[in-house]
Amino acid sequence: MNQTKVKKVLELKHITKKFGDFVANDDISLTVGRGEIHALLGENGAGKSTLMNVVFGMYQPDGGAISVYENETKIENPNHAIHLGIGMVHQHFKLIENFTVTENIILGMEPKDGIRINMKAAVKEVSDISTKYGLKVDPTSKIENLPVGMQQKVEILKCLYRGANLLIFDEPTAVLTPDEIGELLQIMKKLVAEGKSIILITHKLKEIMQVANKCTVIRKGKFIASVDVAETNEEELAELMVGKNLSREIEKAAYNPQATVLEIKQLTSFSASKKRVLDDINLTVAAGEILGIAGVDGNGQSELVEAIVKMHAFEEGDILINGVSVKEKTTREIYESGVSYVPADRHKHGLVLDNNIAENLILIEYYKEKHNQGIRLDKVRMYQEAREAMQNYDIRAKNEYTVVRGMSGGNQQKVILSREISRDPKLLIIVQPTRGLDIGAIDFIHRQIVRLRDKGVAVLLVSFELEEILTLSDRIAIIFDGKIVGETKPETTTDRELGLMMAGKGSGEE
Repeated sequence: MNQTKVKKVLELKHITKKFGDFVANDDISLTVGRGEIHALLGENGAGKSTLMNVVFGMYQPDGGAISVYENETKIENPNHAIHLGIGMVHQHFKLIENFTVTENIILGMEPKDGIRINMKAAVKEVSDISTKYGLKVDPTSKIENLPVGMQQKVEILKCLYRGANLLIFDEPTAVLTPDEIGELLQIMKKLVAEGKSIILITHKLKEIMQVANKCTVIRKGKFIASVDVAETNEEELAELMVGKNLSREIEKAAYNPQATVLEIKQLTSFSASKKRVLDDINLTVAAGEILGIAGVDGNGQSELVEAIVKMHAFEEGDILINGVSVKEKTTREIYESGVSYVPADRHKHGLVLDNNIAENLILIEYYKEKHNQGIRLDKVRMYQEAREAMQNYDIRAKNEYTVVRGMSGGNQQKVILSREISRDPKLLIIVQPTRGLDIGAIDFIHRQIVRLRDKGVAVLLVSFELEEILTLSDRIAIIFDGKIVGETKPETTTDRELGLMMAGKGSGEE
């Protein structure tokens, strides 16, 4: 069949996927047309990833049928999906850092000159594809030397090199600056103008409105609606996704900062390879304010917050909490001084995945007298408090004995937030609080952060989401290459100005 004459690139008919008794996808149908950007919208745990894993051959459906270019087919595995012209740009890139761009792209499909790889031909082909789609990638650069936005373009090139005509993008703008997001959206438009089709998984309603032609909404594994984007708006999409009208305005008490809680003075730190990762950082956070740290991932944010809680050493300068230096303190002593910490990587640093909800809720303070009966944990109290936390923080799970590994990202984040807020902190350090979460979970977490600020807690917020920084912060500090390169306020800046500073261009109010 001539693919250029086919209108339906992908058709899912009544797809059902079960894991034991759990129905992840329940009778879902959708159609993606040629030259179309089709957004897939739904809360965490709604079944979006499962559905796309079925399309990419990672899972086999338990019911329904799939047609690719109007031919019904069983997609056996990812290699079969690639053979059918389906490519996937994953949220977490699958690149080998010490390989070049070309080496990553051709891996497994190397052009040969006899028994040897024809690298000259490979470089030319990668360069030609890059030029055709306006990707502007140097085929000879090493991945480790490329910024995040450029690495994502390499992932797109990998799909195109393998002949993909349908590209699945999974949360593609999560770690990009505003300029990089704008460039990516333009690349998507160019791809569909050339006849490609795109499925865009995103929680960002603004992006759907900017580039998508159609949007399919799924909720709790079920198909809710497919709508023409031109005939809807952000509010209607949000309501379809969560099943209720969700106010997107967050009320904050008047800005009235009190005494300084966190003071960072001339902080300088080096990596294991002696590279300067923090360079003369000076910051303060007062009780009753949210200081937002804006920056592209990898510019010193992790080292900064880990220095505060003594997970990362610092060589010069000092950090004071309520006027007391942390230099000689342990992480436990810092926590006991009134600090709560919500880390960026909830799996690695926030949770013990194979423990249940109740056990994770006492991780920080399990040794304290209130949690113990003699030499044993007070399990009656532990599970009672877990039930209360599940109710107060809308943690959706079967019960307090649920192992957190099997929970959605939003519910895992609520477990961490519940634990850290219940400790009644004086300083809350919160990093990437809503990364990968749906609009309902985002709204809930934002309101909890603001509630703490209004109670007089000092909040240090680190986020790569500029909308989040602008919505929540009272003041914004911009970090680039380990330095604070500017400070501003939400009411006196724009996301474009912030984006330029995040990229090391321009300056904020000093």
